[in-house]
Amino acid sequence: MLTGKQKRHLRALGHKLKPLIQIGKKEIEGALIAEANASLDHHELIKVKLLESCMLDKHEASEALAEACQADVAQILGKTFLLYRAAKTPVIVFPKADKKSPSA
Repeated sequence: MLTGKQKRHLRALGHKLKPLIQIGKKEIEGALIAEANASLDHHELIKVKLLESCMLDKHEASEALAEACQADVAQILGKTFLLYRAAKTPVIVFPKADKKSPSA
């Protein structure tokens, strides 16, 4: 599960990405899941676009694909969403957590 700060960092990284996966009329099937898994293995963070012909809701589609790929949804914006799954050797480095000093 991603924290708010991690999601914010991933959204910033994902802003410049082009959609690697497009979900259309056939919706989420084995070939699409395999392609998403391969893309996540290679890139860690991918952008997925829902085409007009897709009958799934953006929230249904993002949750279904994320669950099938064991990934996290970093953002849903319009008809696109970001999926993140850490690689065996992670490339994306999250910012350090701020440690708040207790007020005395």
